[in-house]
Amino acid sequence: MLDTTTPSTGADRFTRFCAAVVARLPFGLSRLVAPTFLGFALINSFTFAVDLALLTLCRGGLGLPLWFSITVGYLCAFGLAFVLNRTFNFHSHAPVGRQAAVYLVVVIVNYLAFILGVGAGLTALGLDYHLSRLLAGACEAVYMYTALRWVVFRR
Repeated sequence: MLDTTTPSTGADRFTRFCAAVVARLPFGLSRLVAPTFLGFALINSFTFAVDLALLTLCRGGLGLPLWFSITVGYLCAFGLAFVLNRTFNFHSHAPVGRQAAVYLVVVIVNYLAFILGVGAGLTALGLDYHLSRLLAGACEAVYMYTALRWVVFRR
């Protein structure tokens, strides 16, 4: 529960917005969907757009190798996602060092399994690198939300 006696922060407003949207979901979905899931979806949709923009800039605009372009987009987007999810979605006040270390392990597993494994693998099979990245992104979304909620930012 948020403290209503102190001034509202951007993180508090974001949390209230997510809770209000989830409360209005039809068909009883409000009992199944956590407000942090919506927050994760919003934050990570934004950071995924940053990832794709950097991928396109590095690969399409600068002609850099695909593996390097994927890595640049990924690292920038996931650094931003960590900060935004920690602050706005999970309101974590735990020591950042331990969380960052656990997050790094989660991100490395995600990178190897989904980004390079699925993303680069599908591209190697002939799928466009944008479509490959989108499919890999769907897999990583499920993994990352689960890891953030129950491992990295657990209460």
